[in-house]
Amino acid sequence: QSNNILNDTMKLAIFASLFASAAAFAPASSGRATSQIAETKSDLEALGKQLNPIVGYFDPLDLTEAALWGQSNEFTIGWLRQAEIKHGRVAMAAFVGYCVQSNFIFPWPQHMDGTTGPSTDLSPPDQWDAIPFAAKLQIILFVGFLEFYSELSEGGGSGQLHYTKGGQPGKFPTFDAIPHTVPFNLYDPFQFSTNMSAEDKERRLRAELNNGRLAQLGIFGFLCAQTIPGSVPALASIVKPYAGEVMAPFSADFTL
Repeated sequence: QSNNILNDTMKLAIFASLFASAAAFAPASSGRATSQIAETKSDLEALGKQLNPIVGYFDPLDLTEAALWGQSNEFTIGWLRQAEIKHGRVAMAAFVGYCVQSNFIFPWPQHMDGTTGPSTDLSPPDQWDAIPFAAKLQIILFVGFLEFYSELSEGGGSGQLHYTKGGQPGKFPTFDAIPHTVPFNLYDPFQFSTNMSAEDKERRLRAELNNGRLAQLGIFGFLCAQTIPGSVPALASIVKPYAGEVMAPFSADFTL
């Protein structure tokens, strides 16, 4: 199932990265030693140079001046901030998953019929196409639950403000609101960051944003090299060609 989850993560990154590119302006920071990510344009401008001194603040579409769905500017910035952080995380998991499953799969049975996952003779997109349809649905539904749960705020029992209403973008709620016991939270399940200083948390947030942006370019580089011959010359001899449709995750199971 771990291999299946990596496969799914790679596919979801394709969708996520498309939308994340719209939020590729510099993320927020108040300049104070705090893990709270600020939500104003001035904070974004200040952190832009911390993230990349050469590029600095980058918002060619003036998204920070928008008022999406007739909401406030702060609402819009919070929504876009959440989008970039989330899609960067998905892309990081996808990039690592792509590299791992291109070279290794778990040898034990992973399906009801006792078979293992697809072999490394297949590329990651081909591996996804080869797993049973039921397995794909399980993965999609699980990720869908995480997406639904991430939207919970104080009214939903999470105990935190929504990211569009002054909450911290990228902060995944704890599982305390789930009726049955869940031993670990999605973020920091072993509580390694409990005693981490505010300065270290802010530094790690900046590193996560930069790594997420790089991972979005990386996973798309792999997929472009597989589907568009010659588009990424550096990867031409590394990745296997893929004849399927990366934007249609169920194309191997049915067509509409």
